[in-house]
Amino acid sequence: MSHCETTERGEDLASPRPIRISRTRSRVKNVKETTKLPDEDCMLLNPSFRGIAINSLLAIDICLSKRLGVCIHTTSSWGSMCSAVTLLALTGHGFTWICGTLVCLTQSSTLAGQEVLINLLIALILDILTVAGVQKLVRRKGPWDITPGFLDCVALDTYSFPAAHASRAAMVSKFLLSHLVLAVLLRVLLVLWAILVGLSRVLLGQHHLTDMVCFTLSFLHFSLMEKVWLSSGACQTLISIGTFSWGSVH
Repeated sequence: MSHCETTERGEDLASPRPIRISRTRSRVKNVKETTKLPDEDCMLLNPSFRGIAINSLLAIDICLSKRLGVCIHTTSSWGSMCSAVTLLALTGHGFTWICGTLVCLTQSSTLAGQEVLINLLIALILDILTVAGVQKLVRRKGPWDITPGFLDCVALDTYSFPAAHASRAAMVSKFLLSHLVLAVLLRVLLVLWAILVGLSRVLLGQHHLTDMVCFTLSFLHFSLMEKVWLSSGACQTLISIGTFSWGSVH
């Protein structure tokens, strides 16, 4: 065998080696790609301090809210107080306040009283619509799986955050304290009522404790109503439109 033939066979035998090495490298690369975790899993395995703090606070909030739900059923630990707490929560319901304001408006005979009642009615409608819109965006469920009642559906109060009763009670309390002359005892009772209304919904298992922070939203409604306050003439026009008595408009 000649030297040329030997070199050619040597080259033929040596040529597949790079192919084997490249195949081995591709296999190792594929194994590394399959064992590589996606970005979401890496975030879950290595959460930030902010994420840990938020999740911890939410867990504490859910735990405390469930423990405070002592008036959910008559068989609960505070079951004997269930009716009283439900009645207290009803005093902060949007349906109750709108109906009560309309009744007072029909019985009022002074221009000043009608002016306050018309603006209060607009503030209540603004509160209901704003809270319902935020609830639809957040869609947070309550601590207990409780189906909303008929009046809650009428008032568009179907989710947990923000708490509509707490927001409405705080807004009404601020509104009445600013536009009515009340004795000191009545002012204290009004503030106490607003706090108890918000707490009653937690006791009934409808809301979390953190849902009560929506009282800041009520101050926003009050500030907005103060800026767009309707005068006595505008209120009389609205009353005339509502009662179809155009002859009373001067």
